Amino acid sequence: MLNDFSLPDGLGIEAWCTLDAMNAVEVCSICGGSGWKIVERGGISGAEKCACVEAGRAGRNEERANIPPLYQQASVNNFILPSENPISRSALAKVLVDVRGYVREYPGVPKPGLLFLGSPGTGKTHLAVAALRGLIARGFEGLFFDFQGLLNHIRSGYDQASGTMDKEAYRAALDAEILLLDDLGAHRITDWVEDTVTSIVTHRCNSRKATIVTSNLRDPEAGDKRGSGLQEDMHSKYFLEERIGMRARSRLFEMCKLVPMPGVEDYRLKKR
Repeated sequence: MLNDFSLPDGLGIEAWCTLDAMNAVEVCSICGGSGWKIVERGGISGAEKCACVEAGRAGRNEERANIPPLYQQASVNNFILPSENPISRSALAKVLVDVRGYVREYPGVPKPGLLFLGSPGTGKTHLAVAALRGLIARGFEGLFFDFQGLLNHIRSGYDQASGTMDKEAYRAALDAEILLLDDLGAHRITDWVEDTVTSIVTHRCNSRKATIVTSNLRDPEAGDKRGSGLQEDMHSKYFLEERIGMRARSRLFEMCKLVPMPGVEDYRLKKR
């Protein structure tokens, strides 16, 4: 007797076990590579997905996440803490604890996203990708977009003659279960840029979709004050709302937990 909790009406157990066979990433000793295992419960036979299917799913989701090769192995475990500066080491260690906690508790977190703010080279992208990969390993789906690249994709698909826009990149940014938007604000502000960013951020905020954001820009919430920068770079010159607009900035803080990055020696150089 077959248990109908496992098998659709009219579908034999052998046929059912062959379904989704392509989803098995390797020959499994339990299911033989079919992706399904036959179980007995109280003398009733049924089919259940094998654990190898979920393991393969996480790998496939990561392949589709568009993570740049430089960061494909990024994790909290291989993030390098500074050894020569105890204060920075302690501050970054707290950031690692926050990232680990976010990955562990998601989606049961007060805010569904993270907002990494800090000067260039402090390890923002590494930690943002580490969070994304951690969530993917737990079975969620995510997508990485460089802010400049996303704008280029959306703009290149715009047909000025017909006034229509190719929605592929735009729709992906709206609907991704988890979106990582790297280097937000790294573009000269225009009405079109502000409207595009506001539209994406507002949609994701209203839908409570997880959004992980990194930015070199400054913000009072991160303890930054005008005129306090020591160098005339983007981090010291511009504030977040000046590059993405007040509405988008407000929505970001509504949907993301702020993760201010402590000032440290350039993380990229340290890794090398």
